[in-house]
Amino acid sequence: MKFVRCFILFFVLLAPTAAVGSVAHEPSGNSSITDNRLEWPSWEQIERVVLLKDYNTRIVVLGATMLGIATGIIGSFMLLRQRALMGDALSHATLPGIAGAFILMAMLGGTGKNLFGLLLGAVISGVIGVGAILLIRNLTRLKEDAALGIVLSVFFGIGMALTGVIQQMTAGHAAGLESFIYGKTASMVASDAWMILIAAGIVTASCLLLFKEFRLLCFDQSYAASQGWPVTWLDIVMMTLVTGVTVIGLQAVGLILIIALLIIPPAAARFWTEHLSKMIAISAVIGAVSGTIGAVISALMPRLPAGAVIVLVASAAFLVSMVFGSSRGVLKQSLQRTSLNKRIALQHLLRALFEWQEDNPSREDGTPWTWLLQQRSWNMSQLRRVLNRAMRGHLVYQTATGMWKLTEQGLADGARICRNHRLWELYLIQHADIAPSHVDRGADQIEHVLGTTMVDKLEALLEEQANRRLPPSPHALGQGGTP
Repeated sequence: MKFVRCFILFFVLLAPTAAVGSVAHEPSGNSSITDNRLEWPSWEQIERVVLLKDYNTRIVVLGATMLGIATGIIGSFMLLRQRALMGDALSHATLPGIAGAFILMAMLGGTGKNLFGLLLGAVISGVIGVGAILLIRNLTRLKEDAALGIVLSVFFGIGMALTGVIQQMTAGHAAGLESFIYGKTASMVASDAWMILIAAGIVTASCLLLFKEFRLLCFDQSYAASQGWPVTWLDIVMMTLVTGVTVIGLQAVGLILIIALLIIPPAAARFWTEHLSKMIAISAVIGAVSGTIGAVISALMPRLPAGAVIVLVASAAFLVSMVFGSSRGVLKQSLQRTSLNKRIALQHLLRALFEWQEDNPSREDGTPWTWLLQQRSWNMSQLRRVLNRAMRGHLVYQTATGMWKLTEQGLADGARICRNHRLWELYLIQHADIAPSHVDRGADQIEHVLGTTMVDKLEALLEEQANRRLPPSPHALGQGGTP
């Protein structure tokens, strides 16, 4: 029912009104056709564009939005399949088909610019390009990136050569053919929007129906093949969907910029989640918002090419996601790394203080500053910062002696950290055959992430030593790791 409502709404929005042919931003009567200056829109023009009052604006905005949704969905699978550049090769591979279809239709007496014929030529050429990539990858020892580069350059070269032939032809009329290279979003008509709507619907429905299969194909193709899944046919279906979206997108942003819509929204969505379903949804939203905002900006400032503006908006969304993403954003990872480094430094300090107290049981005045300064090659400012953090419940400063002493909480945490460190050292000595003089650094790196389950396993493997409250330091034992 929701789909029917959306379909009716889309039809109503595309229905022409009394404003057919009007544009959101008309130049003043005194402006020259050679005037390339950008003019800021008035509030009235902004209102007309934002509220989609003009027919042309509705066509462009809704068409770009639907294209963003389609590319965001299928692009997510391409990104996870590590075939992000497949769309680039495919888009360039369509150029020979477009040029060849134009030449053929012109030789048959037509104008050469029949849209169906041009798109059919693009599909045929694109399929041949994808087939060439798969053949090179499967029948030779070249890797896929080499196959992509070969097909992209060769097919684009053929396309440019055919374009040069078209310019020398007396039959046909080549004006407007470059729109397939650079896009013509601003001059999109209702038929273009309907084609994009149909393509977006087919892509969305196919991805929903084959979600489980596509997910398995993206994450473990070998396992899928071993379980009897038709991996080759699934791959062909996925590439067919990419081909369809790429060909339809040629009308909107051109063969050069369509690759951006296939890569940028999924890449941006990857920073926000670790779940495939959420990633696809976020990618579709980013693609839709990029298409909408880019088309609106281009409608407000007609001299800005809509395709380029859409890609720039998507790039801005990518930058925001890269910095502020809740899953893999640079800011979150930086904060997590800083927090981890602080926690590791505190644990190193607690272990050092505990081992000092263990080696000097007769001294109850605490640990001297100079000894702490030598333990981890800390400089004075680093040691002060760590000591200040440790004073929040783990450490006290003896004013009379100028020494540092562990609290009860500090003793308990220091014993736990030291126990984990020595259990891992004993494991490396007894089961990994590493000399006692070489295990300290490895244990230093792992002791901070040993969970309860791993500690239980180590205790089971090292039952004799682990039964003690605190295993002895293996550096004090014999070369064989036993007393």
